[in-house]
Amino acid sequence: MYIIIKKSDVKRFYIYLANERGLQASTIDGIHTFLHQVLDMGVDDDYIRSNPSNNVLKELKQSHCFQTEKRRALTRPEQELFLEFLKSHPVYVHWYPIFVVMTGTGMRVGEITGLRWCDIDLDEGIININHTLVYYNHRTDGSKKGCYFNINTTKTPAGKRQVPMLEFVKEAFLMEKEKQELLDVHCEITIDGYTDFIFINRFGQVQHQATLNKAIRRIIRDCNDEQLLKDENAKVLLPHFSCHTLRHTFTTRMCEAGVNVKVIQDALGHTDISTTLNIYTDVTKELRKNEFVGLDTFFKNEYNKKVI
Repeated sequence: MYIIIKKSDVKRFYIYLANERGLQASTIDGIHTFLHQVLDMGVDDDYIRSNPSNNVLKELKQSHCFQTEKRRALTRPEQELFLEFLKSHPVYVHWYPIFVVMTGTGMRVGEITGLRWCDIDLDEGIININHTLVYYNHRTDGSKKGCYFNINTTKTPAGKRQVPMLEFVKEAFLMEKEKQELLDVHCEITIDGYTDFIFINRFGQVQHQATLNKAIRRIIRDCNDEQLLKDENAKVLLPHFSCHTLRHTFTTRMCEAGVNVKVIQDALGHTDISTTLNIYTDVTKELRKNEFVGLDTFFKNEYNKKVI
């Protein structure tokens, strides 16, 4: 028995998830990522001619069938507080390397958790991104059922790329290497022929996105408690955020630094430059707003001098 899946079926499914199930756009985005990769495998294995989920989510967003949440990056003070807290706190310092790499590369979570030592060149300062680690529930009869990890191609063809290694990112990799050697921790898992993963837990297993987000929630709680203990009117506290926020934070820092949009697109692995331009526009709009606030203050000060 054959089941034909059409583009309209996928679109109707996403609208159902948004309107009937009340799922957030970010959650549907995650579902789309997995579904798109599974259907891509069907194309590769000649079960289907084309991927019916191609561009469906993008079209729904453009047609305003459901609104996407406005992404919020960490501000510079928030980013500094987050990383300094990790680096100096004895309970959380072991999380420092992976969150530094997220903040300093803009890599997707699956790209970072699937990163192997052979994928990075510490001498040349280059990170080669050529696959992603995914975790999902396998329900097909042709494979072992249940939730487990697989290695997939990158989310999009543009996702296969090289990312330059900033100095503090290189230091984070070296710190992770030194920590594992000191604790005698080694990668104990092989996934679809891939092994020697960089970011592993104390049992030598790969990191899970849910575990990382849970760690972030604990870090936010304890960091803010520490800040408020020092000063109950602390000006900088950590907002609620997830792993993906760190990708957006990296993008924002590049925009603030005036990096060319095409370079930002390549670094993030965006297939469609409109995705990059949307982020770039939001960030530069906020920057212009802040600049005009400063300009307004300047003119007010000059006016007051003349009045006096």
